[in-house]
Amino acid sequence: MKFKLLLILLFSTAVSLVAFIFVKNLTLPVSNNNQNVDFLVNKGASIAQIGNKLEEAGLIKSGVLFKFYVQLTNNTNKIQAGEFQLSPNLNLYQVVDKLKKGPTELWVTIPEGLRREEIAIRFALALNKDINFINEFVSLTEGKEGYLYPDTYLFPKSATAIQIVNKLTSTFETKAKKATKQQIIMASLLERETFTDQEKPMVAGILYKRLENGWPLQLDATLQYAKDNTKFKTVALQNKYWDPIYASDKEIDSVFNTYKNLGLPPEPISNPGISTINASINPQESEYWFYIHDNKGIIRYAKTLSEHNLNIDKYLR
Repeated sequence: MKFKLLLILLFSTAVSLVAFIFVKNLTLPVSNNNQNVDFLVNKGASIAQIGNKLEEAGLIKSGVLFKFYVQLTNNTNKIQAGEFQLSPNLNLYQVVDKLKKGPTELWVTIPEGLRREEIAIRFALALNKDINFINEFVSLTEGKEGYLYPDTYLFPKSATAIQIVNKLTSTFETKAKKATKQQIIMASLLERETFTDQEKPMVAGILYKRLENGWPLQLDATLQYAKDNTKFKTVALQNKYWDPIYASDKEIDSVFNTYKNLGLPPEPISNPGISTINASINPQESEYWFYIHDNKGIIRYAKTLSEHNLNIDKYLR
């Protein structure tokens, strides 16, 4: 009996030793090549996806072991999205340590419909920039409102304001080169006046019809832009734009006030995305002249002013 127990013990020890050697081997470097390669962690990627990608890139031996080790050491939430410099001569633990230290390049998402000051603040927060960066960005983008393409970008932490502005404007030129200035201005209005892609062509058709018939556009978004233009003196990170509109704001003396002035504003009021630009290029004709969004964000159209007033009474009061 003792001999049998000894055999079992020896067998278990041998299996454990083999398993240890096998796992230990999986943590070793893939090769002795110390050449750095760019490794991109996509936004929203899971630890399993990152591990599989590392294995496919020849940077670790086992994506499964990577996932297990990261979870075991409670590092799941410590790996940011972005671009990293890694080499095949790093062992598994060194790869994880490099990933924990943060990427050399970071993803920065710029949503549609922001004004340039808001974009400057977004980049400053994402790349840990100071007030000087914000002021330089705003200075460089003077006259470029509407032409700073909203997208998700990958930038090094050391990126300068001029590098970022050049990238945003060059991306715009690639994506929206067929659009006229009038269409970009219209798209900038639609971006602030609509909630979904489905409603944008219809609203574009309504606004173009008002223009063609000599109606004032009477858009609150243009009042917000006119109102907030007076706010930007010294930028603070807590600045908020697109303040609520009051009846007195309709008397603001500004070329952007579409309650007092006919036609489009002279310049865009926000930076639109491609779906909105396409809607401004391809408006949808309809019998409607008016629209509102109810308290749930659902758009309500009207053919006449009386119908429009009924919608206001029904959905907003």
